[in-house]
Amino acid sequence: MFPLPTGTDFYEVFAFMTGKERVNRSMRHEEVDRTPVFCQLSLGHYMINTSFEPYMIWFSPETFADSLVMLADRYNFDGILVNLPGRCRNWKKHIVDIERKDGKTVIHWDDSSYSICPDDDNVHHFRTDKLPIFDEVDPDLLFYIEPHDVTGIKYPYYYGFKKEYRPHDERFFPDYILDTLKAVINKSEGYFHISSEIFSPFTQIMELFGYTEALMALIDNPVKCEKILEKLALGTATLAKLQSTVEIDAVLISSAFAGGGFISREHYKRFVLPYEKYVVEELHRICSLPIYVHTCGAIGDRIDLMVEAGYDGIDTMDPPPLGNTDIAEVKKKFGEVLFLKGNMDPVNIMLKGTKDQVYNEARRLIRVAGYNSGYILSTACSISPKADPENIKMLYKASIDSI
Repeated sequence: MFPLPTGTDFYEVFAFMTGKERVNRSMRHEEVDRTPVFCQLSLGHYMINTSFEPYMIWFSPETFADSLVMLADRYNFDGILVNLPGRCRNWKKHIVDIERKDGKTVIHWDDSSYSICPDDDNVHHFRTDKLPIFDEVDPDLLFYIEPHDVTGIKYPYYYGFKKEYRPHDERFFPDYILDTLKAVINKSEGYFHISSEIFSPFTQIMELFGYTEALMALIDNPVKCEKILEKLALGTATLAKLQSTVEIDAVLISSAFAGGGFISREHYKRFVLPYEKYVVEELHRICSLPIYVHTCGAIGDRIDLMVEAGYDGIDTMDPPPLGNTDIAEVKKKFGEVLFLKGNMDPVNIMLKGTKDQVYNEARRLIRVAGYNSGYILSTACSISPKADPENIKMLYKASIDSI
């Protein structure tokens, strides 16, 4: 696994870099042998393009880790984003029944909840208890909310099937929370860069209340929103610091809903910036790991605020028509203070385009953003479940051909 490239004059002159070295050096704006390639694949893409039982990719840390490493190797990626947490280790014991219905796997659990598991998309968990409305929530009962836990979102939040109070510190997170990260670290044998993922406080409030109620609350009760975000920032920072205790290379904050299509710049300054800045500062206080942010849609009017938050880099950077990022301009304006990752259209180029279109766009991105290091070739958002694997392979070819 992970064979060294041979047969080119380039590799006879320069020492071979591992993917880990290549991405890490690029994040530090240091010289690299070529532009690193590092995309986030949708979970559905792993389900379609591996032989594993699709629902096991969601529920089993070992299976998910195998999938991550397998496709990173297949596509010659230099890095892996580990975007599912560990799972309660006895989750199978809670299964009452498994059935196939309407082309999906349905798992029934012993707490009367059930999970609908498509063969090409994220699992959706349905609980019998309802989430509270905004007025019913006590900020002091909040610490961290994991949208991708096997048993879904609860209030007050707890992981897994065992409802119990856990103190609002490192002990809030169960001992298995890092299992997926540890499995990927072990299986990647030191070759790949590994980024962990945490959800921003703003994403958590959106997931807890739903988009409509959460956005209304920003207007109707902004002070309580700030109290909730403050509490969630404490938990988010705690999880980031906990992840930093294993051999990861960077931390990604998923802040998908903080773009211009959802909230204004002023709302970003009030409800996103202070709390993400706190998380960044807390992680930087204890270690030198890079921390970067993933925000979808139009971010052109708030990249300066991401710099103010202290981020080392930004991910996504959706181009028109999905967003409004001109990566050449961002490189000129912010390229010395931020590493950049993304900007290839995942829909119109990667999913719907031809191999030549992917290759040509990748070469263009490397040309306008890859100079002086600090750029990682990637689609803006995650690669679609049904994207052609041959299109994805064009990214590595473009990187090699741009040397």
